[in-house]
Amino acid sequence: MAVHAHPDDESSKGAATMAKYAAEGNDVLVVTLTGGERGDILNPAMDLPGIKERMPEVREEEMAKAAAALGVQQTWLGFVDSGLPEGDPLPPLPAGSFATVPLDEAVEALVRVVRSFRPHVMITYDEHGGYPHPDHIRDHEVSMAAFDAAGDPERFPDAGDPWTPLKIYYVHGFVRARMQLLADEFTKQGIENPYKEWLDRWKDRDDLMARVTTQISCGEYFPQRDEALRAHATQIDPNGVFFAVPMEWQQRLWPTEEYELAKTRVKTTLPEHDLFAGIDGDE
Repeated sequence: MAVHAHPDDESSKGAATMAKYAAEGNDVLVVTLTGGERGDILNPAMDLPGIKERMPEVREEEMAKAAAALGVQQTWLGFVDSGLPEGDPLPPLPAGSFATVPLDEAVEALVRVVRSFRPHVMITYDEHGGYPHPDHIRDHEVSMAAFDAAGDPERFPDAGDPWTPLKIYYVHGFVRARMQLLADEFTKQGIENPYKEWLDRWKDRDDLMARVTTQISCGEYFPQRDEALRAHATQIDPNGVFFAVPMEWQQRLWPTEEYELAKTRVKTTLPEHDLFAGIDGDE
């Protein structure tokens, strides 16, 4: 079970991993916490009359196409996108949006899905949300609390029969070391580096590779990941940086996706190369 804040997050963070496990016969569920209603149109080709006015429906349609591309199941938790506040000082979040609802309300909703789907492994964001969007940070808080609460019969007794997931990971979708390796390949090939601005911004940030415990080899599923990304047509510009690197380079130079084992109830040995490492097939 991968828990994501908005539609399109699942396609930019761990998508090839999900496609791999689904193709291998595992049940894979994406839980989308909000509808992405406050998302901007980031692809100029989709800045068309009527799109912004029906953004909730458009993003639902896009999510269905992305899930089909990855071969996974998907469900909505039903909360409202908080938007990304801008300004100094930051304005208050919209009343009733996901990041403002009481924590237990969101945790109970996710626990209900955990107890119904019964995952062995959960995936979420780290304590920083991957980046400081209020919904991403709340995603982390809700996911970690649900991981702890789902197996406790005294917590949320009306949310279904208890189920105890065994492992929970943080997905680290944007690793500086990977971006630097690909940037170096552009330089080697005599091509302008599309990552220069990103790398310049990251000079004073720690590389998340220091936190990675688990790398999943999934390069053969990068095409499905890209198909899922393109499905989110309002959010992903097909001429943008997501698609700047030739597929052959990606599969040759960095054919993995990166995770950090946050909590485990089974014994495992680090580093890992399988999210199910340490989990008996009969659990």
